[in-house]
Amino acid sequence: MSTFTVAHPTLKSITLKELADSLGLSQSTVSRILNGAGDSHRIAAETQSRVAEAAKRLGYSANTVARSLRQKRSYTIGVILPEISEGYSTAVLSGIEDELLKDGFFYLVVSHRHRRDLLEGYLRMMLARAVEGIIAIDTLIEEDLPVPQVSISGHGRRKGVTCIELDHNEAARQALEHLKAQGHKRIAFIKGQSFSSDSSPRWQSIVAMARELSIKVDPRLVVELESKEPGSAPGFEITQKLLARQKPFTAIFAFNDVTAVGAIQALREAGIRVPREVSVVGFDDVQIATICQPPLTTIHQPLRAMGRVAAATLLEQIRDDQQEVRPEVLTVHPHLVVRKSTGKVSGETTAATKK
Repeated sequence: MSTFTVAHPTLKSITLKELADSLGLSQSTVSRILNGAGDSHRIAAETQSRVAEAAKRLGYSANTVARSLRQKRSYTIGVILPEISEGYSTAVLSGIEDELLKDGFFYLVVSHRHRRDLLEGYLRMMLARAVEGIIAIDTLIEEDLPVPQVSISGHGRRKGVTCIELDHNEAARQALEHLKAQGHKRIAFIKGQSFSSDSSPRWQSIVAMARELSIKVDPRLVVELESKEPGSAPGFEITQKLLARQKPFTAIFAFNDVTAVGAIQALREAGIRVPREVSVVGFDDVQIATICQPPLTTIHQPLRAMGRVAAATLLEQIRDDQQEVRPEVLTVHPHLVVRKSTGKVSGETTAATKK
């Protein structure tokens, strides 16, 4: 339940404490309701309605600017990521916002477009605006910052910086075990772009798990995304190049879901049926995975939860800036979601599967 309150212009504003006292509730409960976090804290809808009505009737208006000036704090964090696109980044940002609302924090978000000058400029801008901490998503920040920092999929090891990372070994194992169980031996792999922080650890995990499962990784069936363009176009283009090699394969394991969707489009254009002739596995489990045709088998990465964990970790560090020992890595776990883009190897031969 979301609540929005507007103080009546003719009434004298009351303080949060006065409002809470008039309702017989704690200040923290009233604050959470007015910040829109009542549902996440399981506060009864009746209580939320009572607080909203009383705030309007008594003329309460949260003066965040006054609070910031009084306490000499901005109650703002900075979030920096390569690009703002559907799927990955929006899911992570939703999780960050979930957690920040509980504490009445705001966030500034910027995308550096893989440009070093923008990354450095945005960091300076955020610090100039007195952000109290920074969350870096799929972005390696090498500078020492004067505020706490948490990284999501940054894969850099720096003292004092906690990184939220997926268990890529487990992700690779689940995807490859699924394909192997379906009888696939000739698997093509689409690696991520070199500038993505996840590309190298994800690929290293795939190679390691393939070795454990006795699955051959044929270099002629390995391609790497090249374009910085968001969306499915890079996956479409690289799959066309893969097909042009005329090396048989029965499955594709793509770097992410949007790449997998592009791969399916390229296969369809080449007259190759998914999954009857070639199976496709994605990674992330973003919304497009459920609505593409066929719906995509993929590795579910708990993106929203990663955002929540990152924000909660950062807020804890902001509250306790004397904390000396901080976890270097917090690991989250994936699971395979089987839909209709994978199936058993068929006896039919196509341009992609013929011997």
